[in-house]
Amino acid sequence: MPPTPQDPSAVDRLLDTGEPHSARVYDYWLGGKDHYPADRAMGDQILSVLPMIGEMALQNRAFLRRAVHYLAAERGIRQFLDVGTGLPTANNTHEVAQAAAPESRVVYVDNDPLVLTHARALLTSTPEGRTDYVEADLRDPDTILREASRTLDFDRPVALTLLGVLFHIPDDSAYEIVARLMDALPPGSHLVVTHATNAVTGEAMDEAVRQWNASSSAPISLRTPEQFARFLDGLEPVEPGVVSIPLWRPDRGEVGEPREMDEFGAVARKP
Repeated sequence: MPPTPQDPSAVDRLLDTGEPHSARVYDYWLGGKDHYPADRAMGDQILSVLPMIGEMALQNRAFLRRAVHYLAAERGIRQFLDVGTGLPTANNTHEVAQAAAPESRVVYVDNDPLVLTHARALLTSTPEGRTDYVEADLRDPDTILREASRTLDFDRPVALTLLGVLFHIPDDSAYEIVARLMDALPPGSHLVVTHATNAVTGEAMDEAVRQWNASSSAPISLRTPEQFARFLDGLEPVEPGVVSIPLWRPDRGEVGEPREMDEFGAVARKP
């Protein structure tokens, strides 16, 4: 039986702290505390060739906050399926959704043992709503759907969020997985998705990916904005469509003009 969120000591034994891990490196860039020397070394190495990467991590979280708030506050979405959750930080999906609509239900999905140790932080909820955590791999959408159905009602619209996770699936099976998940959701559901590209920084991003892949057992692959847009096939993009994430409905109170970076995002509705 796999370790549960109530059994963190068992999960700790599964962690390989000698190899950089994407969730922990990402946590390092976000200013978190859940990282080890190997993660910090890799994070600094990537920063040396792509100084924007730290800001990209922060902007990814900001995009999540804006998209979830938009769906909960303006589109009336009350159910969220967050796949590739990552380590808990500020403005997690349930916090944003339930701040706008306390009755919101959120299911988090990840296959990272470290995320499992922090599942308690993701299982908090308003009294009116509900949260749950599913240990599963994105490559196994049927398990995700089966386990999530214990908390979510798939007869009502669901927002599927896939942020910074699809680049771990390099081939066209990524499109099939997204289609399988969206096919199971009813009309009115939404897809929230981001993906790294090299459309803005070019060789700097290519070098950052090369260095990551040389040191990690979880390689990543870039997609062009056009390839990224294929994830929205059959869906109705929400304005402004596929854009660099700082340009997706930026907060009016932000200082200065948002600048493009090599993380593209979109929100789309299932008709």
